[in-house]
Amino acid sequence: MKNFTCQCGNTVHFPNTHCIACQLPLGFVPEEIRLSAFTTDVSGNLQAAINGKTYRKCKNYEGLDVCNWMVPADDPHEYCLSCRLNETIPNLQEPGNLELWFRLEAAKRRLLYTCLQLRLPIEDRKSNPRTGLGFAFKQDQVEDQFGNELIVKEWVTTGHANGLITINLNEADHAVRVQMREKMGERYRTLLGHFRHESGHYFWDRLVANSHYLEEFRRLFGDERLDYISALQNYYANGPSQNWQNVWISAYASMHPWEDWAETWAHYLHMVDTLETANQYQFSVSGNLIANPISTHIHHDDTYTAVSFTHLFNDWCQLTKVLNGLNRSMGHDDAYPFIISISALDKLRFVHEVIMGQD
Repeated sequence: MKNFTCQCGNTVHFPNTHCIACQLPLGFVPEEIRLSAFTTDVSGNLQAAINGKTYRKCKNYEGLDVCNWMVPADDPHEYCLSCRLNETIPNLQEPGNLELWFRLEAAKRRLLYTCLQLRLPIEDRKSNPRTGLGFAFKQDQVEDQFGNELIVKEWVTTGHANGLITINLNEADHAVRVQMREKMGERYRTLLGHFRHESGHYFWDRLVANSHYLEEFRRLFGDERLDYISALQNYYANGPSQNWQNVWISAYASMHPWEDWAETWAHYLHMVDTLETANQYQFSVSGNLIANPISTHIHHDDTYTAVSFTHLFNDWCQLTKVLNGLNRSMGHDDAYPFIISISALDKLRFVHEVIMGQD
């Protein structure tokens, strides 16, 4: 993700709500895909420095400060494009839930930023019940019985179904998420990663199912008509396929073609976001700037010059070597602990082609 500039010239960042230099309020304008400073005009409206148009704060920005996106002044919606996608939010009466929800919203907005830059369709399920996108942030339901014994009444499974992405609130709790990562034997588990993965299921329905891409999808990923429940049970009973590293981008990707696609999709979003960030900071490899796949080559204004996937991937390999080396120098795990096989590379290329081939 790139940084932005306040009208005073100070560098500001995607989550910011105020410029620390001039103290002007900031807000993200989805239709411009930019963060803007705002001043108050003679009528008391908030006027964006980037385009001179008037806006108001999203209701979740104004009231709860868990959002920093703006709504056009003439838009009848109380909520911004991001918050309109919410169908269930956590119980804010429970201590700590507001902070966990804030983390969920921050990850969701970062996902949506990349989707907007890639010109992916974003619409809520109320406006379009058939193909819209929604989010449900839920927590396991427990009750206290027999003194200190907690009985789980309902487990919340993170997943996607019919356009609705459900995220277990526990995934926003860093300690719980790390504990789950260790339990599952995973090398990588992040809140943003969950959003990217589950969005892959949604966009498979939007971009691949019933499209001319389906035959090529089946050649690369396998037949998605394979019984999903049986595949899931087999994976958790017997583990990933033997030598999965030679075919799949992750162990979980070996479970079913849908999960292979979702994992590959998530990795592609990892790539484009991180490469854009590297370009923002003018990171170079052998004296050449890293490819900027979003703001230079996939820009929403149709003036970009498309860069090849090979170029993107070569830069990604160079960048991840540096990222992993820096993390090791600080005593941390690798930032990107994956090795991309030829098979996984072909699947990443396919994701790139699907996104680039949108009408």
